[in-house]
Amino acid sequence: MDQYLLADTELYYSTSIDLKSQMIIVKGDESNHILNVMRHRIGDEILITNGAGKIFSCVIENISQENVISRIQRESSYTEKFPNITFCIPKLRSSDRFEFAIEKCTELGITNFIFFQAERAISKSFNQKRIEKILVSAMKQSLQSWCPRVRYNDSITEISLLPGEKIIFDQLAAHNFDSRNIKPEINYFFYFGPEGGFTHAELTILSESTKYKLAENRLRSETAIIKAASLLI
Repeated sequence: MDQYLLADTELYYSTSIDLKSQMIIVKGDESNHILNVMRHRIGDEILITNGAGKIFSCVIENISQENVISRIQRESSYTEKFPNITFCIPKLRSSDRFEFAIEKCTELGITNFIFFQAERAISKSFNQKRIEKILVSAMKQSLQSWCPRVRYNDSITEISLLPGEKIIFDQLAAHNFDSRNIKPEINYFFYFGPEGGFTHAELTILSESTKYKLAENRLRSETAIIKAASLLI
């Protein structure tokens, strides 16, 4: 599907896809949005993503009180932009700032997140259901077909054991971050600290990480997260 066809449209999300029968069922909030917000009816053409790299052009064939059933007319596949990059983000003091950061990262094409509890984090819990809703909404709003994958870890120690190259963003680092140094065959973990920064113990765990700076001045945590994502595109 040509990109220009996606420039001025609504994109819906469903994992209830039967490729054998070429039918897709859209349920819940998505169904409500199709019927009661966008006012689609039987015979209308809509676009649906499976969140795994495909967008289907479909025609609505049946409507019930809870579901919209449509038949696939054609499908298009899209390449994941950064499958080898994971953003490791702590719970921030402000939920609004945290949610804004992950929303913008998703719009910029980041699809792998690990949310962890930093030692200096004030809030100690994640609203997983709300986070999932924000990420799906950002994927659809930016007309992308890869739904972000999320993991939750209790500490930075668990993440440090994962195989791949670790990168910490530090204002005092000697070198600026340059996305041209990112190699597609290597897995990368980008670590972002909480508002109070990493503790000495956490930095010891990450002692073998490469350090880069994103700017000459100090950035808020959420600003650093978004800037790192923007430098990749």
